[in-house]
Amino acid sequence: MMTTASRAAASSNEQRIDPNRSAPKVYLIGGGIASLAAAAFMIRDGDVFGHNITILEESGTLGGSLDGSGTARDGYVLRGGRMLESKYLCTFELFSSIPTLDESETVTQEIFRWNETMQTSSKSRLVRNGMRQTAPKFGLSERHILTIERLVLEPEALLRRTSIAEQFDPTFFETDFWFMWCTTFAFQPWHSAVEFKRYLARFAHMVEGFERLHGIMRTVYNQYDSLVRPLHRWLDERGVRFEMNTRVTDLGLAMQGGKHVVERIAFERNGTAGQELVSPGDYVLVTLGSMTEASSLGAMDTAPVLGAKQDGGAWTLWESIAAGRPEFGRPAVFANHIDQSKWVSFTTTMRDPTLLHFIRDLTGNVPGEGGLITFPDSAWLASIVVPHQPHFVGQPEDVSVLWGYGLAVDQPGNFVGKPMSACSGREIMTEMLGHLRIRTEAAKVLETCICIPCMMPFITSQFLPREKGDRPQVLPETSHNLAFMGQFCELPDDVVFTVEYSIRSAQVAVYGLLGLQRKPPAVYKGKYDPRVLLRAFRALHDIHA
Repeated sequence: MMTTASRAAASSNEQRIDPNRSAPKVYLIGGGIASLAAAAFMIRDGDVFGHNITILEESGTLGGSLDGSGTARDGYVLRGGRMLESKYLCTFELFSSIPTLDESETVTQEIFRWNETMQTSSKSRLVRNGMRQTAPKFGLSERHILTIERLVLEPEALLRRTSIAEQFDPTFFETDFWFMWCTTFAFQPWHSAVEFKRYLARFAHMVEGFERLHGIMRTVYNQYDSLVRPLHRWLDERGVRFEMNTRVTDLGLAMQGGKHVVERIAFERNGTAGQELVSPGDYVLVTLGSMTEASSLGAMDTAPVLGAKQDGGAWTLWESIAAGRPEFGRPAVFANHIDQSKWVSFTTTMRDPTLLHFIRDLTGNVPGEGGLITFPDSAWLASIVVPHQPHFVGQPEDVSVLWGYGLAVDQPGNFVGKPMSACSGREIMTEMLGHLRIRTEAAKVLETCICIPCMMPFITSQFLPREKGDRPQVLPETSHNLAFMGQFCELPDDVVFTVEYSIRSAQVAVYGLLGLQRKPPAVYKGKYDPRVLLRAFRALHDIHA
């Protein structure tokens, strides 16, 4: 980690906090990875005192979408899991400053060391009729490939709010390329062609080997234990204040010199209204929207319920901020289409190794090695992944965990005959056992597991069709002491639904507000590397060396 002195020597032209005025206060709204990262950048790169930084979070837990909870007795819960890859430059730059929980190395060192040991190489990316498909072909026609190449080159302004389905003919959505791409990244045909284009360009270097998930990296444990907890501890040691169970309901904004200035933060804490006064020299950074807002958990014999934006504070706060201020974005584009952004995930805790051993023998991969397993014939378009065990710190040796999700949650299942959205954990596991063709031992698996489903109304809302202006800039031109972070602000070239996007937005926000003469690492652009393009071209045509 760089010391204050070494950073100052290296960047003597940077603007620093004026020691002759009172130290600024920083208010970070939302306790997800964007706010945690912003607090770290404030301290590490901006020389802001930790005790002058406050994070306000409406729930009782930090980490946002990077969650992990539960017990072996009651069942573990993961709403989702984010993949990593080597070009997440902002993420690894941040965590190169953060020690692991045992303080033996940095989090970045741990991740790279772990992925040298446990390299992802799927031998069963797709499973049909209970049979694994090793390195399935993409199956793209020349017309499909030409469309992909056109999208990579076409300006976003021309695509506007078109969907993926409007760019491709229907046969594209029957290819194994689509099955693998859409389930790895959670795309639907009605999602944004602009976001699809960005993913094609951003991950061009991963097209070769995509049928085996080569290049995908994982943390040692779930991302709450491996990323959030070490970062939380680092911030706590430096005096950052964490105001939990605090829902921010509005920002008091005034115009001064043609700029919006935050003067007040209104909130509710444990049912009591309050406010925090903000001076023009203070900073307010807001994580806009939420992918996991209004999430609902079911149980082994209970289905989760479908929530709405009124069940949390993130979307209503953005609506309040943006009312009459078009430069602050259009939240309705993302929040008002739950039927197009919802899906169901599930976490299964197993007290018997039968299912774990069956999946190992079927796929040819040990837990943690294979990555996502998709059932293309599933009416739910369901996928599962068995991570390396233990997946939770403190998880007993005789307990294992798997995670899965479905994209088509309103379609009747192939084996239970009910929509996934209406299914209990037992019914979801019955459906998965059917696709795995486990019959004689199905009863034993169901008796010894706990499956907890989770309905997430807004989980792919960031993928909904959009155009310029729907997402605000991280640093709006009319803003004085306010910045935006997270999945619903605009960062050129990078892709949402990633840890990297949240951390990059935090870095841009902090450096801009503090006036630091530095920038985040540039987004990797493999699409300009002829070697990457050649390898991607060969892979798209199913040409393998």
